Amino acid sequence: MLFVEILFNLNYLVMKTADLKSLSDIELSDKLVEESNIYSKTKLTHSVSPLENPSTLKTMRRLIARLKTEVRRRELDSLIK
Repeated sequence: MLFVEILFNLNYLVMKTADLKSLSDIELSDKLVEESNIYSKTKLTHSVSPLENPSTLKTMRRLIARLKTEVRRRELDSLIK
């Protein structure tokens, strides 16, 4: 089942910054929590039995970093306004 979740989320791994900017604050925070949970599960699965493509972990980390960056950018924008 986890493998299916990983394949399903591979489509989201290629999200661009413009795609992230179009999300609402709630959608963005939900996506961050969801991707973080999936990354944790995938990392645990990888430690037990190796993934077919371990670079997926790197791509997932980068997506989480993009999400966190967008959240922080919005926080700073709200402080300025």
